[in-house]
Amino acid sequence: MTTFDKREQAFEAMFAHDEELKFRAYARRNRLLGLWAAERLGKSGEAAQAYAKCVVLADFEEEGDHDVFRKVRGDLEQAGVLESDTELRRLMDELLITATTQLKTEDGVSF
Repeated sequence: MTTFDKREQAFEAMFAHDEELKFRAYARRNRLLGLWAAERLGKSGEAAQAYAKCVVLADFEEEGDHDVFRKVRGDLEQAGVLESDTELRRLMDELLITATTQLKTEDGVSF
């Protein structure tokens, strides 16, 4: 195996790791968002956990996070909970940072 081949394998491994971390971060962000929304919807305990799981699963409907946004936005509106689109998007961004930080800390990855 040449040095070039070894380098190529290293880059492929790094890319795969980064993609896995990204996937896990978005899934965790969605769970955190689901738990936040569940609280706003008056759910607790197992009902909150089940709702959070539904939010995570909503992310598999289409590319990007529009499906998650629509799910949470729709559920909040249906329950009469007022939350602006801007605030909900801001929260999603903040929770993604939180989720990424948590995963990096758990994995022992330094910044």
